[in-house]
Amino acid sequence: MRTPRIRLPHSLAGRLFATQIALVAAVVAGCAVFAYLADRDQAEESARRQVTAAAVAVAASPAVQTAVRERDPAVRLQPYAEQVRRDTGVDFVTIMSPDGVRWTHPDPLRIGERYLGHTEPALEGHTFSETYTGTLGPSVRTVAPVRDEDGRVAGLVSAGITVDAISAQVRDQVLVFLGVALTVLAFGGAGTYLLIARLRRDTHGMNAAELARMRDYHEAALRAVREGLLMLDGRHRVALVNDGGRELLGLRGDVIGLPVTELGLPPSLTEALLAPGPRVDEVHLTDERVVVLNTSPVAGGERHGTVVTLRDHTELQALSGELDSVRGFAEALRSQAHEAANRLHAVVSLIELGRADEAVEFATAELELAQALTDRVVAAVAEPVLAALLLGKAAQANEHGVELVLTDDSHVDDGLLPPDLSARDLVTMLGNLIDNAVDASCASGARPPRVTVTVRADGAELLLRVADTGPGVPPEAADEIFRRGWSTKTTPPGGETPGGRGLGLALVRQAARRNAGTVALADAPDGGAEFTVRLPLQHVRTTEGVPV
Repeated sequence: MRTPRIRLPHSLAGRLFATQIALVAAVVAGCAVFAYLADRDQAEESARRQVTAAAVAVAASPAVQTAVRERDPAVRLQPYAEQVRRDTGVDFVTIMSPDGVRWTHPDPLRIGERYLGHTEPALEGHTFSETYTGTLGPSVRTVAPVRDEDGRVAGLVSAGITVDAISAQVRDQVLVFLGVALTVLAFGGAGTYLLIARLRRDTHGMNAAELARMRDYHEAALRAVREGLLMLDGRHRVALVNDGGRELLGLRGDVIGLPVTELGLPPSLTEALLAPGPRVDEVHLTDERVVVLNTSPVAGGERHGTVVTLRDHTELQALSGELDSVRGFAEALRSQAHEAANRLHAVVSLIELGRADEAVEFATAELELAQALTDRVVAAVAEPVLAALLLGKAAQANEHGVELVLTDDSHVDDGLLPPDLSARDLVTMLGNLIDNAVDASCASGARPPRVTVTVRADGAELLLRVADTGPGVPPEAADEIFRRGWSTKTTPPGGETPGGRGLGLALVRQAARRNAGTVALADAPDGGAEFTVRLPLQHVRTTEGVPV
């Protein structure tokens, strides 16, 4: 026959409830046993003191001392003993002769019989107590000597309380205690049930194994998600952040419990995290990244916190910038093709008119003009990425009627740039600076509009300098130009551009910081703005902002 299995409650709350009830019941039972034993010992000790006081008082009574010398002491002592028994609450008061013959007893028929118990210590003049079984059953008794005028033992007094009476008293006390204990158990069980009900609701009835498995899945999911996840409590303190969130926000060390204001984030990003309402696809810049932020408040009757998701758009913005450059190159090539076709038509027309010498002279002049900048760039900048970028930007600038000038001191040998310096970062920095300079020169109305570029190795640094003939940057906007939204294209300096434009200078600063470099602003000699980027030529890459 198979023994039925005892099934424990499946949920964590149910198991805790069963354990709690068992624990409370065990504590109550233990307290009851302890109380019973303590009350029994205390009751016996109290009974012993009570019968000792009664026996000593009777033995010292002058009436008793006088009566024990009479011929028939029982006549006077029996009523006296019964009165004392009733007054003191003992079960018997027995007065006897020194040889143990009873003169008094609660049962008159027992008078004249011998006393059942020990009397030897009392005969020697000592009062003593014992537990003995007599005619009334087991009892706690005390025997005291009655002395005559000469001090001799003339009789004995025994007072006692039966064990049954003591047990009845203990039972009454224990019953009262059990009533209190059961009441405590009931209230404790009710309170435990309420707490466990709350726990069951919070844990959705899952057991410990399910909770542990869910936690493992939770940790694995947080580490597997590349997007950043940040959770804030109701006081805007960090409750949880995954590895992606740490990387995107540049957080280091233990940030759990820290307020958002102490994370060292840019002011605009901190303001977005503190905002009470949801935020959808907001673009923010950190020191090294472009992140897209979404926030959603967590509420259930009251505000419990905020869930924040972050996506990295740094690469997307860089690719977008490269795409814009490629699109500009295509437009420039289209324009050059159109111009080349016009010049070719002019040459053909001169030949048809019989002016071959003038046709050759015109074609040669145009070829020398186009080749001069190419030769200058190739001779000064042997690095292919920089050379190609400068030639492309020169074509774009020419399309906008802006002259792009490469300074005489520009010189970069092939292989000078370290492999750690990303070609994409070079395109981002120099390309955005030239684009901004071309736009500023066009908008200024200065004649001739010109952009001056310097690219050279300056000691252990690579120097990229772009100056324009535009209106320049007002001093009050010098601290704002590198933040998101600042642009000179469509708004006054320091203004926020519509549609999320104005990322160029912010991306330049990010790329420079990623490569342990710096960006500086100064006034250009021709009155415009001059931006200078300095990049170390060794160990330029950084890991989380620390040079390696």
